[in-house]
Amino acid sequence: MGVGGSGMSALAQFHAAAAQRGGGLATGSDRAFDCAERDAIRGCLEAAGVRIVPQDGGFPSACPGRSCDGVVASTAVESDVPDHRTALDCGIPVWHRSELLAAYVREHRTVAVSGTSGKSTVTAMVWSILDACGLQPGLLTGGPLVALQEKDMLGNAHPAGPAPDGMAPWLVIEADESDGSLVRYEPHVGVILNLGMDHKPPTEVLEMFTIFAARTRGRVVVAATDNLRSLRDGAITFGISESPAEGPDFAAENLVHLAGSVAFTLQGVRFSVPQPGLHTVLNAVAAIAACAGVGVPLGDMVSPLANFRGVTRRFQSLGSAQGVEVIDDFAHNPDKLAAALATARGRLEGVGSGRLLAVFQPHGFGPTRFLRDPLTAALADGLRPDDILWLPEIYFAGGTVVRDISAADLASDIRTQGARAHFVPRRQDLPALIAAEARPGDLVLIMGARDPSLTELGKAVLLAIGSK
Repeated sequence: MGVGGSGMSALAQFHAAAAQRGGGLATGSDRAFDCAERDAIRGCLEAAGVRIVPQDGGFPSACPGRSCDGVVASTAVESDVPDHRTALDCGIPVWHRSELLAAYVREHRTVAVSGTSGKSTVTAMVWSILDACGLQPGLLTGGPLVALQEKDMLGNAHPAGPAPDGMAPWLVIEADESDGSLVRYEPHVGVILNLGMDHKPPTEVLEMFTIFAARTRGRVVVAATDNLRSLRDGAITFGISESPAEGPDFAAENLVHLAGSVAFTLQGVRFSVPQPGLHTVLNAVAAIAACAGVGVPLGDMVSPLANFRGVTRRFQSLGSAQGVEVIDDFAHNPDKLAAALATARGRLEGVGSGRLLAVFQPHGFGPTRFLRDPLTAALADGLRPDDILWLPEIYFAGGTVVRDISAADLASDIRTQGARAHFVPRRQDLPALIAAEARPGDLVLIMGARDPSLTELGKAVLLAIGSK
């Protein structure tokens, strides 16, 4: 149920491949598909072997002659959804998404990547390295890999192949802390990237990270930051250091930042990654440390990282028009927003002195309420006096919520901190507004999560600028 979502769609593809090997079948339902939305996602799921059925409670009859072993739902699926009620009425087990994922983690030698920022990118980097080294790893992640999308795949999942050593296959997963499911996993290598403000209070997330580290069966990889100090004992640490001999176990040095890439040295080996930003360096070092925990030599990681194609909507360029580049980014929490704004600033400074024209669409009334102050601080701090920020209304994916906050409140807070911020009640007005303001040398940055139409907004902005 809810098979159109990022986590569920990945699990559905992976499960479909496993089911086919065992002579079984995977079906999936989603209310968005019933409304003829997200057709591209539906097509990719069907191509991967997932049979899509209406979310009307009739799934047991969708596969005549077959019994249903269980129904899988994400946290976002309400208990009154018809498929959920049918499962209960028919005595069919209902599992949380994380329960099925935990079973796959146990069946494989798994690298699980956790943290409040950077999970999708590091998961993609680890998978790309292990894949290039011939380990045939499986993949379950939230952010689609560009390299897999270029093969006409959805991009957030890949079946595991046989391991070269004849032991259990390898699997790389993104381990999410937002719903507490992180504590279910027992990976071979557990990675903890960072601890910041996101879905839950940091103290609560740290407790989950502590359990996750304790349940990891092999090596634990932890960022060498003060707020994760309690997890460092016996762990592999990573970070950036002026003096690697006294710093983390895996420390980047001699950093070089270019407009579209970064380079650094680690333990005498020179690495480059074709994505910009300091956060890219940290992500790459985390991936290197994780793969070293698997047993991959450093030299074998150079080429996969140099050819890393990235993750969809992670500082992804949509193109340029009239001397203005449009960037699409998944940033939605304070740390991600700060990183995206800093990376955009570095890109501008590398080519001239243009302005940053930013759009941020908050997602979810609860998360926006919880993060209101740090969100506005990150946005205000990342903008210069001549930059402009536009905020459309909070994205709402459905369900029962209290709508007691608006993007207009964020815009007002940001203005009180001295930055130029405008609330835009009609998002469709944004392309014309931005095009009217843009001039050669500026950079447009579209930020926000969960809403698959944000990329189309960025493309509309690019078209409007090109039509001036």
